[in-house]
Amino acid sequence: MELTVSVAALVAVLGFALVRPHRWPEAVVAVPAAALVVVAGATTWQDAVTVVGQMAPVVGFLAAVLVLARLCDDEGLFHAAGVAMARASAGGQNRLLASVFAIAAAVTAILSLDATVVLLTPVVLATARTLAVSARPHAYATAHLANSASLLLPVSNLTNLLAFSAAGLTFLHFAAVMTLPWLAAVAVEFVLLRWLFARELAAAPRRAAIAPPEWPVFAMAVLGLTLAGFALTSLSGLSPAWAALAGAVMLAARGLAVGRTSLRRILTAADIPFLAFVLCLGVVVDAVMRTGLESAMRHVAPRGEGFLVLLGVAAVAAVLSNLVNNLPAVLVLLPIVAAAGPAPVLAVLIGVNVGPNLTYVGSLANLLWRSVVRRDLDDREVGFGEFSRIGFCTAPAVLVAAVAALWVSLRMFNL
Repeated sequence: MELTVSVAALVAVLGFALVRPHRWPEAVVAVPAAALVVVAGATTWQDAVTVVGQMAPVVGFLAAVLVLARLCDDEGLFHAAGVAMARASAGGQNRLLASVFAIAAAVTAILSLDATVVLLTPVVLATARTLAVSARPHAYATAHLANSASLLLPVSNLTNLLAFSAAGLTFLHFAAVMTLPWLAAVAVEFVLLRWLFARELAAAPRRAAIAPPEWPVFAMAVLGLTLAGFALTSLSGLSPAWAALAGAVMLAARGLAVGRTSLRRILTAADIPFLAFVLCLGVVVDAVMRTGLESAMRHVAPRGEGFLVLLGVAAVAAVLSNLVNNLPAVLVLLPIVAAAGPAPVLAVLIGVNVGPNLTYVGSLANLLWRSVVRRDLDDREVGFGEFSRIGFCTAPAVLVAAVAALWVSLRMFNL
C-alpha cells in the first residue's frame, strides 16, 4: 500500500511538473503529495523533516544563484553577450555557433543551466532574427549545453549540488576533476550539432554594422568575486551559498540604488514555489526509496571499478532520467553509489546531466526551453519527435566521451 501511494505521488508530481496546466507552479501538486506520503505511512514526519533539512542548504544556494543570474541580466550582461555573438557572425554562421557555444557553456557553468535557458536563449533567438538566419542550430545549442555543459562546477546545476555533497570533494577539487569531462562534452556537442545543422549553417548571415558590446564591468567583477568566494567557502568548510548570497546582495544593492530592479522583482527571481517543489519532491522520492525502489535499484546499478563500470553507471542514470526526470534520478542513485567513493557519484552526474538531452522528459529545463523557443520556432522544429531525433544523434556519443574523460581525470587525481 505504501509503495503504491508513494509511486502514485511521484508520478503525479512529475506529470504535473512536465505539463504545468495553466502555468501553475509545480508546488501545487508537490506540497500535497509530500503530505500524502507521510499520512499514508510511506515515510514519517521525522524522516520528512530530515530530508528537508538536508536539502535546505542546496535549495538556499539555488535561490541565491537564480537571483544572481537575474540581476546580471538587469545589468546588461546577456545583452552584451548577444552583441558579441552578432559581431562574431561576420565570419559566417559556424563562427556564430562557436560563439553561442562558448557563451552558453560559460553561462551554464557559472550561473547555472536556468540562466542559459531563461536568459540566454531569448538573446540567441533575437540575434538569429537580427542576422536573418535559422535559429534552430543556435537554439538547440543552448538547449543541449544547458544540460551537458553543467558538468564543470558544483553550482552549475541542482543535480551537481546534490552530488557535490555526496562526492566528498572540495569545490576546487570537484572543478578540477570535472574539467576534462566538461570539455569533452562541449566539444562533442559542437562537432555533432555542426554536422546535423550543416545545411542551415551554410546560409550567410545578414551583414550589419554592429557596435562593440558594452560589458557591465561591475556585474562581471561581482561574478569573479563570487566564483572566488565559492572556492574560499568550500576550503573553509562553509556552504558556497554564502558566496552566492554575497554576490546577489552586492548586485541587488546596486540595482535598487539606481532603480534597475525592485524587491518584488528580486523575490520573483528567487522562484519560491519552485524551491518548495524541490523540497517536496525530495520527500516523495525518499518515500519511494524507503518502500522498495532502493533495493530494486541496487540490483541494477553496476558495481566495481574501471571504464565500463563507470559507463554502465552513467547509462543507468541517463535512462532513469528519461523515465522519471533527472532530479528524482539523482536523488534515487546517490545513496546507492555514494559509499563506493567519488568515481561512481561523478558518473551518475554525467548520466543525469547529459542523458536529459535524449527527451523532453529528461529535465524540467528542457520543457522550459521549449516554452521559450516556441515563440520563434514551430512545433515541427521543437516537437517531441524532433527534439529526441537530435538528442539520439548526440547524447550517446557525448555520454561516452564524458565518461572516458572522467576515467582519465580520476587517474590523474588518484581517485
